[in-house]
Amino acid sequence: MTHISLKNKLSTNSNLLIVTDKFSNEKELSLPSELSAYITNELKKENTKTLSLNHLGRYISIVIVNQKEELNPLKEKIRKHAASVTDAINSLHEKEVVIYNQSNLHDLSLAAAEGMALANYQFKHHVTNSKKQLHTLKNITVVSLTIKQTEIDQLNIVTEATCKARDLVNEPVNILNASKLADAFKTMGKQAGFKVEVLNKAKISKLKMGGLLAVNAGSVDEPTFSIMEYKPKNAKNKKPIVLVGKGVVYDTGGLSLKPTPNSMDLMKCDMAGAAAVGCAMYAIAKAKLNIHVVALVPATDNRPGFNAFAPGDIITMMDGSTVEMLNSDAEGRMILADALHYAKRYNPELTIDIATLTGAAAAAIGSFGIVGMGNAKPTQKEKLLNSGFNVHERIAEFPFWDDYDELMKSDIADQKNIGGPYGGAITAGKFLAKFTDYPYYHLDIAGPAFLTGKDSYRGKGGTGYGVRLFFDFIKSL
Repeated sequence: MTHISLKNKLSTNSNLLIVTDKFSNEKELSLPSELSAYITNELKKENTKTLSLNHLGRYISIVIVNQKEELNPLKEKIRKHAASVTDAINSLHEKEVVIYNQSNLHDLSLAAAEGMALANYQFKHHVTNSKKQLHTLKNITVVSLTIKQTEIDQLNIVTEATCKARDLVNEPVNILNASKLADAFKTMGKQAGFKVEVLNKAKISKLKMGGLLAVNAGSVDEPTFSIMEYKPKNAKNKKPIVLVGKGVVYDTGGLSLKPTPNSMDLMKCDMAGAAAVGCAMYAIAKAKLNIHVVALVPATDNRPGFNAFAPGDIITMMDGSTVEMLNSDAEGRMILADALHYAKRYNPELTIDIATLTGAAAAAIGSFGIVGMGNAKPTQKEKLLNSGFNVHERIAEFPFWDDYDELMKSDIADQKNIGGPYGGAITAGKFLAKFTDYPYYHLDIAGPAFLTGKDSYRGKGGTGYGVRLFFDFIKSL
């Protein structure tokens, strides 16, 4: 794991990332005059905003910023440039790099460190000769007189939690089934200091969680329902924030088998929502944020075996309502519905669910952000949307009009589990809202949760989307 540290002075001959609005060869940089002159001349060239070079074995990268630009897009620009610095440091087999900021925006130093640390992530757990392939970068040092140690500590915690989420998402189902996912939450609870209770199939059956049991009926592995709670003594909120994550550890589509080529290859990632809420809990508790938070994860795989639920089945949910199941590949909403009903016992201030729920969400906005919708209070929604911009896990808000409820009506049950060919991301959210009686917001991360090609500091594979968003949101409260 890459470690970020804070110093108030720059050591000589360090590998450098210099963030500046106007480059100057300060004494602390200790750059030779001829090198300084070369850098200055290169940066004067038209449209030159970055410059990277290797000077006698010392890697130096400079990025020019305009301090008048909007801060959040500027932070993302710095994260991405910092990711390229990580690649360069690793290619040179170096272990350390220093961030030196000549601008007045200390947030850019934090963004640079975050981009570097996240770009350094690797998933090599099952590569037998992995030692030869491991990245060499170990230490990132931020030089600053204005950044507080608590900011660095929190940054280390959040990057670690994001990488933990990536690990969970990248593990295949033969390594990480529903029980093993629950075990991972237990381990994180012990490490960070939050309570974890895991309900087995017998307890799930006793609670009559019909949605979770129906999806699990085709599997040889039993389902789990994980209940995580972090309640500090000095909690600012009287009623908890509840996070709900979809934990489908593998999705074949069930009897409605996924029809498109290669569509099952990535379905180990269908528990990315569960990873997000579990690892967000880890970060929130480890950072000792003074907010009472509960996280709920219904978990199972979705397979066409045994007594798998079939299109046309009527499923009685935990709340007693009935669902005409017309597509077993719309299984995520079935297990989330029971969790959202379970959340009522906490009388939550706000409940947010996060899930790789619909292809419609990915088709609508691609991998560039999260589809969001719900009836949360305007102030709650504003804070959540602001956090999305802060960490560049942006939320594209979709309409939540009552008209969409009409598409979910069934002739023979209380509602269907699909709403037809149009507005699929919204009808999924509408289905879930039926199981709530509290301020509610739905996040669909089907687009950005898992990437088939490298994307800067997000890497390739599981991205850990949602962890940084939730941490920033809870911190804002």
